[in-house]
Amino acid sequence: MDRVEILHISKDVRPLVPNHNVWDEAKPVSVDKYWSGVDAPGERSFEARLLWSDTALYVRFDAEQHEPLIVSGNPDTSKKVFGLWDRDVCEIFIAPDRSMPDKYFEFEIAPTGEWVDLAIEVTPSERLTHRDYASGMEAAARVIPGKVIEIIKIPFEALGRKPRAGDIWLGNLFRCIGAGPTRGYLAWKPTLTSAPSFHVPKAFGEFEFVIRPS
Repeated sequence: MDRVEILHISKDVRPLVPNHNVWDEAKPVSVDKYWSGVDAPGERSFEARLLWSDTALYVRFDAEQHEPLIVSGNPDTSKKVFGLWDRDVCEIFIAPDRSMPDKYFEFEIAPTGEWVDLAIEVTPSERLTHRDYASGMEAAARVIPGKVIEIIKIPFEALGRKPRAGDIWLGNLFRCIGAGPTRGYLAWKPTLTSAPSFHVPKAFGEFEFVIRPS
């Protein structure tokens, strides 16, 4: 699957709770491959669901969890956490302007509810990371037996534009899990690099914003 449909919802989801029935309307995207294209164990797979309102993009991750969590022992959810990508996280990269896929945004959430938001630009010679980017994203997470549920809300204002029905943005969905030589790097659209890397805009899939007929 190269395209994900993002269904419009009439009201914002407040608070960010996993049992809100609006999530039943979102079509799940199953991710069960590593960045290399190799099948990942089922106990490391995850599903992503995406929704959009008039003001924000919502992303929910439902991730299988059957091994020790790799998380901070002293989490701080009051501010972005640099280096979060070295522990267990789920991620979305999104490029609102499909004509400029090398300029995109990165959002991560950990099972602790910790988060980080970054603006990225890939040039022919380097990758520029704007660490002071402030999206105003909201994050919530819950760990239950055998699963981690993580939800983020991203204001469209922070993405530089608001989509219209039928618009197609670009991006990818990821998960990092575990530690050491068995650490896993899952990708919706495998990047197929020699070593694990998510920052490959040419591998991005499509996110289509849709409104269901009433």
